[in-house]
Amino acid sequence: MIATLRQRDFLLAWTGGLISMMGDWVLFISLPIYIYQLTGSALAMSGMFVAQLIPSLALGSVAGVFVDRWNRKRTMIVANLLLATTLLPLVLVTQPDRVWIVYLTGFAQSMISQFFDPAENALLPTLVDESHLLAANSLNALNNNLARLIGPAIGGVVIGRYGLSGVVILDAVSFVAAGALIALVAASGAVASMGHTYLDEAARAWRRLAREWLAGLDLVRRQRAVAILIGLQAVTFLGEGVFGVVFVIWVRDVIDGGARELGWLMSAQAVGGLIGGLLIGRVSARTSTVRLLGVSSILFGALDLALFNYPLVISGIIPGLVLIMLVGIPAIAFGAGFTTLLQQTVRDAYRGRIFGMLGTTSALLMLTGTLLGGALGGVLSPILLLTVQGGSYIAVGLLALALLPSAMARMGIDPGPPERAVALDLDSAS
Repeated sequence: MIATLRQRDFLLAWTGGLISMMGDWVLFISLPIYIYQLTGSALAMSGMFVAQLIPSLALGSVAGVFVDRWNRKRTMIVANLLLATTLLPLVLVTQPDRVWIVYLTGFAQSMISQFFDPAENALLPTLVDESHLLAANSLNALNNNLARLIGPAIGGVVIGRYGLSGVVILDAVSFVAAGALIALVAASGAVASMGHTYLDEAARAWRRLAREWLAGLDLVRRQRAVAILIGLQAVTFLGEGVFGVVFVIWVRDVIDGGARELGWLMSAQAVGGLIGGLLIGRVSARTSTVRLLGVSSILFGALDLALFNYPLVISGIIPGLVLIMLVGIPAIAFGAGFTTLLQQTVRDAYRGRIFGMLGTTSALLMLTGTLLGGALGGVLSPILLLTVQGGSYIAVGLLALALLPSAMARMGIDPGPPERAVALDLDSAS
């Protein structure tokens, strides 16, 4: 990996990405709790998350069509500058009746990101030698974890000392710095013209998205093991939407914390995620993927229950930091186990449709959960809502252990370690 970082273009892009993502986490931690403190409304806070989710549903599958026609380096520079500019109106959000500015800003930021993200991924292979591509992608994944580890802690300190304006300016500066580093990249970023009309391509992409989503649903209907996996994951997507809203309320109202405490908790979970990433390879080699998914989901839920309910017994944030760090370990195992099982049970020719359908479905369910969390967050206890959400992971784990082995066996798949699993044709009877 050191050799990869020595490649100048990649180092510039990687450093810019790290700076930008840290800025994103600074704002992500600070803004929700600021809005909740300003308005006292869970529904007002959930509107921010909804505004950020809508562009991913509308543009997520078609933005790449435009990115493949534009200069990718220039797209990333312009996007960074636009992201910095569209943040600035947030400094005006000083009264509850101005919270609508947050929604417009969140929508604009998410819409721009739909173009930036595929441009970044498409440019990467031109920045490194082919032999370093895997290492480069691994370093980008490390970037995400480093940003989540550092950014939230910085955000909590900055908003506590300088208020929302300080956070906004810091995040805007991070985008400008990232854009400047991308501008120094020697690679041109140019893409050969394909001679097609952008809008026609985009329309075809939307139609293709609808067809593949319906095709994915049909495959799920015909394969019991895949249907079980998608159903179990649907429960977690819905719960995560609720969690995104209610956890902020829990920090504010239950442990009497603010952006600083929320930042500490998110950083602690990132530490657990890093530990889990190091452990997952060893554990997965010694147990079946089904058992990994089921047990990690049960542990995830049990630790969540302890985290959400500990303030009823013990005061202080230290127990919460320890518990949420532990939560991060099975969270990584759960995600890896689910993805691996879906890859095992779906034939290669159909995997794109299944994962595409899953992406669209997850966005819809998270949007539903976000609205649900906003509606119930002002009525029911955050401890109660989060307890239900944590308990759902225990239920998912138990159902996975009970249902998946037989369903996979009926498909002729050995639910043991990944190297022993072989998926049959999805057109066979389930």
